[in-house]
Amino acid sequence: MPKGRPNTMNNYGVLIHELGLDEPLVTPLRERFLQPLLALLYPECGGGQLDSHRAFVVKYALGQDLELGCHYDNAELTLNVALGKVFTGGALYFGGLFQAPAALMEPLEVDHVVGQGILHRGGQLHGARPLGTGERWNLVIWLRASAVRNHLCPMCCQKPDLVDDEGFGDGFTREEPATVDVCVLT
Repeated sequence: MPKGRPNTMNNYGVLIHELGLDEPLVTPLRERFLQPLLALLYPECGGGQLDSHRAFVVKYALGQDLELGCHYDNAELTLNVALGKVFTGGALYFGGLFQAPAALMEPLEVDHVVGQGILHRGGQLHGARPLGTGERWNLVIWLRASAVRNHLCPMCCQKPDLVDDEGFGDGFTREEPATVDVCVLT
């Protein structure tokens, strides 16, 4: 079975597509639940135009990855869900957007609670404090909108030169995706 790293910063975990769970689990979650919600919460970030993702599970444990340094994600929006195990420490911290010069002057710390998820902009600086004890597993879904990233790459802030790729690649497409219509009931 293939075994890729979840991302460039974590050494322990698994890519969801390698388990065959992208199409039956993550794609319906993105299309049916996350996209309508994020169209309301983050319309300026492509929340209503999410057309691809990269999903992975990461593991933090003593003797392995204990923390995650400050970074931003290759995504317009990110969902991070604490899946489980018993642990202490490992709080998440958040600053401003990565383009802001004083983005981490006063970071906000959030305890990650098992069974709960945190939504944030992919360009928001964030990281994880060191794990104190135990083991923590997280499901991370980088949500991508090609309508946004086709015009401005979220990693380098330049107009991208598109190349053909299989699957979702890094979320760029040659055609514009459809927008989700959102109906607000009062």
